[in-house]
Amino acid sequence: MNRLERLLRRVDRLQQSNRALGFVFGVVKKYGDDRGGQLAALLTYYGFLSLFPLLLLLVTVLGIVAGGSSSIAKHIEDSALSQFPLIGSNGSLSTNIHALHEASAAGLAVGIAGLLWGSQGASQIGQFAMAEVWNIPDLVRPNFWARLTRTGILIAMLGLFLVVSSGLAAIATLGHHAAWLRVVGVVGSLAANGALFLSAFRILTPKQISTRGLIPGALLGAFVWTVLLSIGTALVEHQLRHTSQIYGTFAIVLGLLAWLYLGANVTMYAAEINVVWARRLWPRSMVQPPLTDADERVLAALAKQGRRRPELRVEVDFDGEGDEASVPPDTDQAHAQPEGEPR
Repeated sequence: MNRLERLLRRVDRLQQSNRALGFVFGVVKKYGDDRGGQLAALLTYYGFLSLFPLLLLLVTVLGIVAGGSSSIAKHIEDSALSQFPLIGSNGSLSTNIHALHEASAAGLAVGIAGLLWGSQGASQIGQFAMAEVWNIPDLVRPNFWARLTRTGILIAMLGLFLVVSSGLAAIATLGHHAAWLRVVGVVGSLAANGALFLSAFRILTPKQISTRGLIPGALLGAFVWTVLLSIGTALVEHQLRHTSQIYGTFAIVLGLLAWLYLGANVTMYAAEINVVWARRLWPRSMVQPPLTDADERVLAALAKQGRRRPELRVEVDFDGEGDEASVPPDTDQAHAQPEGEPR
């Protein structure tokens, strides 16, 4: 055993003996096991492609519903754009998104349907990411029509969230920016973001996972996202000052992609926190052998995740002992529906 390995094993023993350090390392390790970086990149790509159809859909629907109440429409639009500081702070992007102008109701309906179809990529990949994080076997994952239904529910939920958040933003601006009203606005935004994360996790995560298991990550994700939104504009403007001189207009696109990737990573780590907490997947080992019990449960779940057919049986054995390493009773295997009935 060389000096570096001895040092790593000493650090490993320290983190395994400390509950907090063990949990943090367990989350980071699970993120790596699930290829969380690749999933975050997919969320960023499809989120970028879905963003502008959703904004166009928002502007169009607001123009139909609000009618002459332009102030109401502007409040909701500003609330939506505030989630993306780069768009909100850059007029060239926000002001060039116009409502659909169709002469006929049929043409408008077709346009809205096209926007809905074009914006469903992020929801589809989000459902895939949650199934990967929870290691749900392919056999019992939701089918295409179930995923499409969840996409519609998610879009409707996002619309409701925008209305609520715009109301909170309006409260924060009352009373000549009184301090207590700003506090109410921040607390309300935190609560709204918590409800948004929990609702999104519930919609995107397969039904085998209980709602209780989604709460810790939703709360932490909401807190981190609220903090990021409060400093997001300053971060984006600082970044743009250094990149726009080199990349010009492309700096806006790069900044938006960076912001979406940051949000995707916050979401992925929040989801991993849920899994590690619900399944008690810590402590994990930094150096193997030996494997900890949590290591074996994670590796067994990853092996069983690829089960595609009810005729296929997957058994996991460690060290040739003949004992099948299975997912613990309180995980997706225990709550999965009967074999051969994908949902």
